[in-house]
Amino acid sequence: MIIVNARVIFPGEIRDGLAIVCENGIIKDILPAAQLGENVETVDAGGLYLSPGFVDIHVHGGGGYGFMDGTPESIAGAARFHLSHGTTSIVPTTLTCPDEDLYQVFDAFRQVKESHPAFDLLGLHLEGPFLNPAKCGGQDPAFLALPDVKRAQEILRHTDDVIRWSVAPELDGALELGKMLAHRGIVASVAHTVASFDQVEAAMFAGYSMMTHFYSAMSACYKVGCYRVPGAVEAGYLLDGLSVEMIADGKHLPKEILRMVWKFKGADRVALCTDALTPAGEPEGTIFYNGRPPHGAKGVIHDGVGKLIDHSALAGSVCTAERLVRVMYKEAAVPLPDAVEMMTLSPAKMVRAHRKGSIRLGKDADFVLFDDDINVKAIYTAGKKVER
Repeated sequence: MIIVNARVIFPGEIRDGLAIVCENGIIKDILPAAQLGENVETVDAGGLYLSPGFVDIHVHGGGGYGFMDGTPESIAGAARFHLSHGTTSIVPTTLTCPDEDLYQVFDAFRQVKESHPAFDLLGLHLEGPFLNPAKCGGQDPAFLALPDVKRAQEILRHTDDVIRWSVAPELDGALELGKMLAHRGIVASVAHTVASFDQVEAAMFAGYSMMTHFYSAMSACYKVGCYRVPGAVEAGYLLDGLSVEMIADGKHLPKEILRMVWKFKGADRVALCTDALTPAGEPEGTIFYNGRPPHGAKGVIHDGVGKLIDHSALAGSVCTAERLVRVMYKEAAVPLPDAVEMMTLSPAKMVRAHRKGSIRLGKDADFVLFDDDINVKAIYTAGKKVER
């Protein structure tokens, strides 16, 4: 397959007049289209933008399917839904629950990964149970626990697919857990936390390298006595060893904050994530459980976002990847190449998916074609067009 007549998005720039040559599922060549020989069969992109496939490293479900349902049908259904919106690589994310529920998700994930190669399942992200009850948000507080290396090792004994684990670093045992995860090549991420700046910095030195849904369920500058001290948010800004992810749905964070995070951290250290729940794609007023009933917190879609049923807190988003790019570009006024980088190359690097996220020789031929309003028009995985 050879794609021509596209505005090709690279980190920091957009280039016209190129031919993207794909063979055996990878990008074989990138050259001026004028250098193609005669009678070469091509795919005309019609002047659309050509982006790398979107990479979502924090997502709980969508299209009526939840990853916590723990069935192959739910894993495949949610992956299929997000693929139809341009997410060509996905990291299913769990919620706080009994360990037995996790093991069921592990088994279903493995079945789908082996039987549905078109769904690029990069690995699993465990969000919990080692989170701070004071910042549990939509997580079920009944199953929160202190970090425990032995328990974590037992959980990991049931799967080799975990690539990321979100933990509150101020809890007893969190630093030891971070060291163990880093040693095993699993990304340790700061999440659902009331940590001080110093506690986050200690976590970074213990192996933590990310911050989960930056700002959301996270301490910011607070007072001790009559003095202000920095919290986890300030640590995320100032510590170069930490990357951050944001839910850029225009609801979790205002456009000014979205732009500020991009401006301070840079596109290469910011990942956009949907944090999408099971009802992503469903209409306003839809009632849902943030997890597998009866363990999950009850929620409702209101004003384009998931909220707890009493509207006391956000419970997660109901968006898709192209909406994140659109919000960053159209509302937060971030240059399009940077908005795309934060949905492609940056998250891919954070979870060490080195074949994903950019249009370069030797990388996987995963693409999204979209228009000026970031409406997805075509999707390719491994050089093959996806039927939507």
